[in-house]
Amino acid sequence: MAIPRPLFALGFTMALGTAALAQDTTILVQSTTSTANSGLYDYLLPMFRDASGITVNIVAVGTGQAIRNAQNCDGDVLLVHAKDAEEQFVAQGYGTQRTDLMYNDFVIVGPVADPAGLGQAADAGTALGLIADEKALFASRGDDSGTHKKERTLWEAAGIDPLVASGDWYRETGSGMGATLNAGIGMGAYVMTDRATWISFANKQDYAIAFEGDPALFNQYGVIPVNPERCPNVNVDAAQTFADWLTSSDGQAAIGAYKVDDQQLFFPNAPKG
Repeated sequence: MAIPRPLFALGFTMALGTAALAQDTTILVQSTTSTANSGLYDYLLPMFRDASGITVNIVAVGTGQAIRNAQNCDGDVLLVHAKDAEEQFVAQGYGTQRTDLMYNDFVIVGPVADPAGLGQAADAGTALGLIADEKALFASRGDDSGTHKKERTLWEAAGIDPLVASGDWYRETGSGMGATLNAGIGMGAYVMTDRATWISFANKQDYAIAFEGDPALFNQYGVIPVNPERCPNVNVDAAQTFADWLTSSDGQAAIGAYKVDDQQLFFPNAPKG
């Protein structure tokens, strides 16, 4: 659907080298939840608005839903964390170009007592195998989000189909990351989460990271302007300006500087030059 936007013009000169623009100065970003729940946008967007005069509105949903929303032309920019799905989005003509933006990692959290012994696991597959062998409760988002996509990939790589235990030890919440963490903690279940959400999460109770550090848990984020050839309502110039700023030296420095409890949540890795 078309997004109503203010129709006033603003001329400005961007440090990025963009000429003065007369344009619609509001864009809509379809985003994964972790970037919003972590407070990153609250930190970044005022900087971008000061630099550009462009206001960014965020719709924070699971990656799968964010992609579907963008395919329905409900947004100007896509910012999510499921690289295969993002590349497919571009290949199908819905996005103009995908660019690496930043990364962090996934972790598996659980009760401090660690009943399945994940702390002894050598890799993520072994950790998931221990959960399955012990029939320890595991709370999955089950919502086709980037986190859920990664989780499914890890189960598959471990040769385990947790869906055969759906409703038993494998519990699907169909909810966002924060709600799934709350549900998992309430039932004493292990949960896989992105690290940024876990650091920012306030209701940790007696939970801690049970497994971390496997390269397979790498979590890459990408940014993609929506293609105006598919979606004529896209605010092309402002969308590209936002993507360019995020991947510029200023945007990357701002991403890297963002911390919660003195911990860096995202690590910028946009291509240089």
